[in-house]
Amino acid sequence: MPLALLTGAARPNSIAAGIAERLRADGWDVATSDRSGAEFDADLEDAAAPADLIDAVIAGRGGPIDALVLSHAHGVESGILDTTAESFDRHVAVNARASLLLIAAFARQAPEDGGAIVALTSDHTTGNLPYGASKGALDRIVISAARELGPRGISANVVNPGPVDTGWMDDELRASMPAHVPLGRLGTADDTAGVVAFLLSPEGRWISGQLLHADGGLSGRY
Repeated sequence: MPLALLTGAARPNSIAAGIAERLRADGWDVATSDRSGAEFDADLEDAAAPADLIDAVIAGRGGPIDALVLSHAHGVESGILDTTAESFDRHVAVNARASLLLIAAFARQAPEDGGAIVALTSDHTTGNLPYGASKGALDRIVISAARELGPRGISANVVNPGPVDTGWMDDELRASMPAHVPLGRLGTADDTAGVVAFLLSPEGRWISGQLLHADGGLSGRY
């Protein structure tokens, strides 16, 4: 049974929870991680945590990790004028630096036949500057990984799931957003889970180095 490590999977209504359920249904052994509440606890602001997490999963499951799904995120809304240096650094540490270090540690232990990496990203920028900036860095890290790690048989892609209500939307946004989506509805965790499952499957592994907008057509509307 192939083993996947999925970060950011503590909340039961999260996209990561939907991904975990789908992967298990597809025959994956799924190890989950978050700062607290998941199978493996890891404070990814700590630079040592990513490598320690990979080691803990390998030791706990008794084998190499075949797939890495990065769904963790730190997000505190602020803009140009009110983002502090400390807040910016924390966003970058968790969303970008930890992802880089997880990818590196994953690649070092990957099986001889390779593996797959999928990271979740976002288009948020205005009013959510440090989050958006750190997610932009994540995008570049993963696309770079596709080129550098491709010779090792490792694919790497970024998925932007668009408007998926996992509890962060208020009633006004929840009611108004579907009118902006060409397919006429909000996304669900299952929508994203299906895309991730395909990218990790043998049929999807030829896709690599891509930033995929699986968002009901929202990004192509303008």
